[in-house]
Amino acid sequence: MDEKSCDTGCKCPCHKALGILLALIGLTFLLGNLGVLGARLVGILWPTFLTLAGLKIATGGMCKCCAKS
Repeated sequence: MDEKSCDTGCKCPCHKALGILLALIGLTFLLGNLGVLGARLVGILWPTFLTLAGLKIATGGMCKCCAKS
């Protein structure tokens, strides 16, 4: 394998997207519970972030750095 493999050394931003989306879901609920965000906005944001996370998982095989030669 080359130096851009999917091991721990991979610096490809696509590998961080799922973690960021999950953190945004958690942050949405936290801010909603603290009263920073309204219930209506939380009700819109969390399914949006969850849908984006699902799309990321569904298209996860599209990463060019992990493509097998």
